[in-house]
Amino acid sequence: MRIAILGNSGSGKSTLARRLALRMQLQSLDLDSVAWEPNQIAVPRSPHAAADDVRRFCAAHRRWVIEGCYASLIRVSFEFQPRLVFLNPGEARCLANCRERPWEPHKYPSKAEQDERLPFLLSWVSSYYRRDDDMSLAAHQACFDEYTGSKQELNSVLSDELPADQELGWSEAELG
Repeated sequence: MRIAILGNSGSGKSTLARRLALRMQLQSLDLDSVAWEPNQIAVPRSPHAAADDVRRFCAAHRRWVIEGCYASLIRVSFEFQPRLVFLNPGEARCLANCRERPWEPHKYPSKAEQDERLPFLLSWVSSYYRRDDDMSLAAHQACFDEYTGSKQELNSVLSDELPADQELGWSEAELG
């Protein structure tokens, strides 16, 4: 079982990845951890180094889930034939999720520092629908459209009432 989750900031990628990793005992990779220089805010790593890290992670584990908003890094995973999930719940839901986001200690030293950056994040989330970079709706849609493996786009929010794999409609046979 290999899963790649793509979507806007606030779309629910991390939450879904965490739920699937726990339920299905998958190794997990947050693509933010390879896209940016460690312990620095908004300093990108070389695309080649980030892609190499994704490739190494995917090759090192038989069962995994990766998640992020980087179409180019999701594409790296395609050689491992993951099930691709494109989360696209709309701008209002993404903005609400960002406002409700708990502290992410792996990204920010404190909740206060995270909250200081919320206005920028909200602006970034809204611009997703107009930008044309690697982290835009246009790039995500193109990535999703070109993938020939198993894939699904979700336009709604998953509840916490069912296990994520069941709520996604995945059968035991599909999950291997």
